[in-house]
Amino acid sequence: MTAIVQKTLFFLIIVLALLGYINSPTALLVGFTFTFFFKNPYSQYSQIAIYYLLKIAVIGLGFGMFLKETLTTSKNSFGLTSFSILLTVTLGIFLGKALKLDKKLSHLITSGTSICGGSAIAAISPVIKADYKAISIALSVVFFLNAIALFVFPAAGHYFELTQNQFGLWCAIAIHDTSSVIGATIGYGDEALRTATTVKLSRTLWIIPLSILSTFLFKTKGKKIKIPYFILAFIAAILINSSHLLPTNITESIVMISKRLLVVTLFLVGSSLSVSDLKSTGFKPILFALILWAFISGISLIFILY
Repeated sequence: MTAIVQKTLFFLIIVLALLGYINSPTALLVGFTFTFFFKNPYSQYSQIAIYYLLKIAVIGLGFGMFLKETLTTSKNSFGLTSFSILLTVTLGIFLGKALKLDKKLSHLITSGTSICGGSAIAAISPVIKADYKAISIALSVVFFLNAIALFVFPAAGHYFELTQNQFGLWCAIAIHDTSSVIGATIGYGDEALRTATTVKLSRTLWIIPLSILSTFLFKTKGKKIKIPYFILAFIAAILINSSHLLPTNITESIVMISKRLLVVTLFLVGSSLSVSDLKSTGFKPILFALILWAFISGISLIFILY
């Protein structure tokens, strides 16, 4: 297939996603399939697009939320959020030693699993001076599990008959990346989406204390800690919507566009997944990540149900 045809097909898929003809799981699957058979013609730019589009989409979703319910959701989920993070980080430290996994690699995967996937890995990696190989392996494993979660969690949610609030909370706690959390909850219901977005972003703030802890664990004091400032814009969007400064038809349009941008983001994430990258990671990192993921998923589900 010529480069022109590849690029045309690539942009056609993006247009279909923007028009609402593709849902979240399909977008991820189409992206992975595209890369498997062809090649992402804009692999370098896709990473940049994922970084910015996700933040824009999250901020846009804030225009569909209200301050009172957001504060209530954050307050109610604080105990489970903090408890699950502390347990996952502790298990990650001991499990990494038990499997004799590279310390920096295990810490990156633990950070991604406990907080917010690729964002946490990107924030923690410079703090612990992780090399490119460790970062690449951690991202590959986390993105692979995110792809699985996008299909497994909605089915599991219906099987356990979770309410929208319960499902949103579970996804925010147990799924790594914000993009997959939102992608999994979009089809489950608006309440699930609002709950998941609120809890996940409040969870993202844990990057700051985890970064501080990482400087002590790896003795790398003086490294700059990345603060997720886009959360401030998300809060501003909630305040604007709560104050009714914009007409309802405008805020609803912003939310709709944000959801479709999220679908485009998931397509780009899928197109960034590589079978060769997954094969090169080896068995131990995947086993390590699976155990951590099963742990946080199981513990949080039991807590929510009982």
